[in-house]
Amino acid sequence: MPPLRYPPKPKPGDRVAVVSPSAGLPAIFPHVYELGLRRLREEFGLEPVEYPTTRVMGADPRDRARDLTAAFADPSITAVLATVGGDDLITVTPHLDDAVLQANPKPYFGYSDNTNVLNHLHRLGLVAYHGGSVLVHLGRAGAPHRLTFDSLRAALFTSGWYELTPAREWGDEPRDWRDPAALAEEPVMFPGEGWRWQGPERVVQGPTWGGNLEILHWLLAADRVPSAAELAGSVLILETSEELPPDTEVFRIVRNMGERGLLAGFPAIVVGRPKAWEFDKPHTLEQRIAWGEAQRAAVTKALAAYHPDAVVVFDVDLGHTDPQLIIPYGGEMRIDAIERRISVRY
Repeated sequence: MPPLRYPPKPKPGDRVAVVSPSAGLPAIFPHVYELGLRRLREEFGLEPVEYPTTRVMGADPRDRARDLTAAFADPSITAVLATVGGDDLITVTPHLDDAVLQANPKPYFGYSDNTNVLNHLHRLGLVAYHGGSVLVHLGRAGAPHRLTFDSLRAALFTSGWYELTPAREWGDEPRDWRDPAALAEEPVMFPGEGWRWQGPERVVQGPTWGGNLEILHWLLAADRVPSAAELAGSVLILETSEELPPDTEVFRIVRNMGERGLLAGFPAIVVGRPKAWEFDKPHTLEQRIAWGEAQRAAVTKALAAYHPDAVVVFDVDLGHTDPQLIIPYGGEMRIDAIERRISVRY
């Protein structure tokens, strides 16, 4: 695997690509999408540029790959943002033109199913960015979340170290996109309780790798992840999706990573706060708290067998909950378990 390198950063006034390499949900929820585009212009001073499949549901994987490749190839485009996730990006990445991507490195922002692209760019030696969905975060109901937007702004425009901050409030119950009027209402939020630390008190620094746990399982099955030797010394980041995988499934996936020899090579593991509510599973706050406890226990159980000495931080806001902190994928992360601080280099 080639050495990891950070791509050049955009600046206010630049043109940035807005693509749907996974689900073309802007076609179904244009009001959410347009809100995200407006905030991209007004809050960040960037000019979004759409591609043919951005507003198309069920576009051919080859066409989506063609758009993503074209976004990297265009010299007037300085960053690429995914509109949202989905469930079939694993069929798109084989059609990307890797020579074009490597010759034209650009910051790529996405999470969830976009773990496929983040991992693909990582294998090409390019640092990308986990987070920053146009629909989910730029199009957030009510007002933008300052913690998300501050992190996204720093990731877009700066290249230094940035200290992550535990959220004072959190939520996992978004407004219904099917109701345009709901965009005016703030999401339900709960008081934050900070991060949860376990393992030895030491400082760990290294490049990140990981992403959405379910997608990582697919990538492992397709044999598209770096080797244990290539990932040794990296910081593993994990988060779970709105499909709410149960704790037993989380344990099995992390256990399987241990069987593959991956877990022992990660000196630190940063786990996102698990989403525990969905429209078809309207859990109470008490149920969500219990869900989080079970998820943490599942990861801890797997680590006890394969890497009991890892530094572990739970409930970091980097996944499918609100707010979302942007994490450089393949970029540097510093976990200070003595002072209990986490910083990333954008």
